[in-house]
Amino acid sequence: MARAWHLKSRPQGMPTPENFEFKEVALPPVGDGQIRVRNSWLSVDPYMRGRMNDVKSYVPPFQIGAPLEGGAVGEVLESKAEGFAPGDLVQHMGGWRDEAVVDARTANKLPNLGAPPEQFLGMLGVTGATAYFGLLDAASAKEGDIVFVSAAAGAVGSAVVQIAKAKGMTVIGSAGGAGKCDFVRSLGADRVVDYREGSILKGLAAAAPDGIDVYFDNVGADHLDAAFAVARNNARFAICGMIANYNDATPASFRFIARIIAARIRLKGFLVFDYMPRFGEFYAEMGPWLANGTVKSRETVVDGLDNTLDAFLGLFSGANTGKMLVRL
Repeated sequence: MARAWHLKSRPQGMPTPENFEFKEVALPPVGDGQIRVRNSWLSVDPYMRGRMNDVKSYVPPFQIGAPLEGGAVGEVLESKAEGFAPGDLVQHMGGWRDEAVVDARTANKLPNLGAPPEQFLGMLGVTGATAYFGLLDAASAKEGDIVFVSAAAGAVGSAVVQIAKAKGMTVIGSAGGAGKCDFVRSLGADRVVDYREGSILKGLAAAAPDGIDVYFDNVGADHLDAAFAVARNNARFAICGMIANYNDATPASFRFIARIIAARIRLKGFLVFDYMPRFGEFYAEMGPWLANGTVKSRETVVDGLDNTLDAFLGLFSGANTGKMLVRL
């Protein structure tokens, strides 16, 4: 029997252990076009909180009583799908469990880039691609731009910082606490704002006296409002996530939102899934960057399937530096 985390009830505000159940699950037989995978690494991500609500979104909500889903890397144990054989390492969405039977069309064999498998859930996976395409495509960032990145010590934010520096940009990052601010500086950020030390608006205004050309938003709320306040004319905002609002039913208010008009700010929300056909160009640039040290991968690793929930909840208390992963 496989073991999996299930959604027991829909959270109100911050999820609690009472909203989840960890139990055995019977796997169906492998059918045509399917593979059975034994997972070795799992990803937990802030967006998963939104799927716990019964609302219409870009992905269906998790179902009560059903196993949760998420990114995973594992080894194929059994295959009835062309192109997949036992022993292949694959990335798929049957996470939050130790084994899964998945449609092979939703799985990808790991390309041979000389990287450890877990990096395909981080810098070489959806995380890195989100940073890459969000910054360079959604925000149209270019050499010489002044870029502000919120949650810069997190999985996506830390990737954005390094990609921006590799492309010749000036980078300002926000993070919470001295340790995380030091980590963001170690990635090459030119200036760092500690949002725990006071107003993010005052901190950003001091760090960017000439304003910003690009904002990569992972936080929303006061960070987004501060970015409105200091944006230069024709600034471009890539709206990736708003973790400050995920567990708060109260809508955020924005004092400086009217600057969208005066400064001709362009806001673009984006989903990394829109860029799947372009992952080849992402691998072509990110692979060498990782190999030569231009970009460094940082993971916070939690061991054990039974600790997956703790890893997920830790995302909302700042427990991770870089990508949060679960090692089975």
